Amino acid sequence: MPWKESSVMDERMRFVIRLKDGETMASLCREFGISRKTGYKIFERYEQCGLEGLSDRARRPFRYANQLPEQVEAAIVAAKKGKPHWGARKIRELLLRRLPHAVKIPACSTIHAIMDRHGLVTHAARSRPRAQGTPLSDGLNPNDLWSTDYKGEFQLGDKRYCYPLTVTDHASRYLLLCEALESNREELAFRAFERLFRERGLPRAIRSDNGVPFASPHGLFQLSKLSVWWLRLGISIERIKPGNPQQNGRHERMHLTLKKEATRPAGANILQQQAKFDAFIEEFNTERPHEALAMKCPAEVYSPSCRPYEGPGPVLPLPRQNCECHLLRAAVSLPQENQSQRHPGRSGSRRQGGRRRHLARQLHGLRSRVYRSGGENFAAPRKSLRAKSVTYVLGTICYLCVRSGQSLE
Repeated sequence: MPWKESSVMDERMRFVIRLKDGETMASLCREFGISRKTGYKIFERYEQCGLEGLSDRARRPFRYANQLPEQVEAAIVAAKKGKPHWGARKIRELLLRRLPHAVKIPACSTIHAIMDRHGLVTHAARSRPRAQGTPLSDGLNPNDLWSTDYKGEFQLGDKRYCYPLTVTDHASRYLLLCEALESNREELAFRAFERLFRERGLPRAIRSDNGVPFASPHGLFQLSKLSVWWLRLGISIERIKPGNPQQNGRHERMHLTLKKEATRPAGANILQQQAKFDAFIEEFNTERPHEALAMKCPAEVYSPSCRPYEGPGPVLPLPRQNCECHLLRAAVSLPQENQSQRHPGRSGSRRQGGRRRHLARQLHGLRSRVYRSGGENFAAPRKSLRAKSVTYVLGTICYLCVRSGQSLE
C-alpha cells in the first residue's frame, strides 16, 4: 500500500468540507490539532476568497514606515551610473543640488547601501597571506623529528587557564616535554625549549602547526622569533597544512591520552597541574606500552640526541656601511620562484621592492623586541640596531636557503 501524502492546502480543504457538511467547529479543531480561532480564520478566508484563501499568504508587511520612495532610489542609482567614480558623499551632494528642497535626501550610509544593493560598489580585494605547509619528513630514528603543539587550554581550580606546551619524539613516541604555562607567549616557550635542549640535545627538525608562537601570520614567510632561533641552532622547520591535524596525528593522539588522565579533574593551580603532568610523563614513557612499538615503552626506544645545545651562536661581523641593505638584497634575491608564485600579477621590480620594504619594517621593529625576556642564555645583549638586524636576517637567510634547496654551507 503506497504512502499517502498530504499538504497543508489539502488539510485545510478537508477541514472546510467537513465543516460545511455540518460537523461542529470544536470537534474538528480538536481532531485537526488547531485552535478554534485558527479554524474560524480559515473558514472566513474561504468564504471571502474561495480556494485561493486557503493558500499561505506572504508575511511581508503591507507598508514600511521608513522605506525610501522608489523615485528617490531611482535617482540615486541614475546619479551613480552617471558618475561611476563618485562615492556616497558626492552623490548625496549632487542630489541636494538637483532635487527640490521638499525631497528628503537620505544619509550617506543609506545611499552607499542602495548602490551596493544594485551592484554599483567595487569592493577592494584584501590580499591576506595564507599559511602553507612544508614538505614533511618521515622521522624514522629518534631525534630526527620532534613534534610540538599546545594542547587546548583548560581552566584550573583557581579560575586561571593553563596552556600545556608538549613536545614528543616522532619515532619513539617519547614525551619529551609537558609544561603547564600561563599563556602561549613567546618568552615562556623560549624558556621551556631552552631547558629541553639542554637536557635532551638538539633534533634535526621540529614539526608544528601554523599558530603562534611557532609561526607569525604577519612575518616574513610566517617566521616568528622562536622559529628564527631554531634556524640559528641548525634545526629544520616543518609545518603542517592548515586544517590538517592528521599530519601530526601521533602528537594529537597523545593529547587525547593526556586530556583523559592528567586534566580530569584539573589541578587547583599551576603547580599542582604541573605535578600531574610530571606523573603522566613518567607513566607514559616508562610504564605504558605502545602498540606501534611492539608493546615496548617509549623509554626503551628513545635515546638522547648527540647534538648538544651550545646556545644561539655568535653574531657574524659585517661591514658597517650599508650592511642592512646588503642583507636585504641577499634575503630578497634567494626565493624568486616563491615570490612569483605568491604574486603572479606583479612585476619583478615592484615585487622585490615591496619585499625589501616589508623586511626593513621588520628590522626596525626589532629595536626592543628581539629576545627581550627570553632568559639570560639566549637573550641578545643590548647592542646597536644593526647587530639585532643581522641576528634576525641570518635566521631568515638560513630559512630561505632551505626553502630554495641550497646548502647552508
